[in-house]
Amino acid sequence: SYVSTLKGALSIESEIEGLVKERKDLASSGPRDKHFNQGALLLFIGTAFAIEGPLNTYARAGKLFPGPHLYAGAGLVVLWALAAAMVPAMQKGNDAARGVHIGANVAGIGLFVWQITSGIPILLKVVEFTKWP
Repeated sequence: SYVSTLKGALSIESEIEGLVKERKDLASSGPRDKHFNQGALLLFIGTAFAIEGPLNTYARAGKLFPGPHLYAGAGLVVLWALAAAMVPAMQKGNDAARGVHIGANVAGIGLFVWQITSGIPILLKVVEFTKWP
């Protein structure tokens, strides 16, 4: 009874110690830093392309073509900025910031898929009307 309860607690204690060790091993591999670096690279490259795309279009055509592709790209950059802006609060343990960070990135995946589907016809038009050497 009391002794068996204590013996049962010992197995739980050893399980907790194992989980704590596993958590420390996982944390020592630096997944947070890897995630941060990958996110920073995505933010840089994505923002550069979001600026380069309209500049290239304007340089070639002399005008912009407002539409789903342009709006989805602009929205995606805003969501990436929002996700990045949540990092300092997340580092302080703010769960609401974590939720906003995850939500912004999930919504960003949706906009990125929209970018792909709206960009393929644009790419085909560019290929069709480009004068190749």
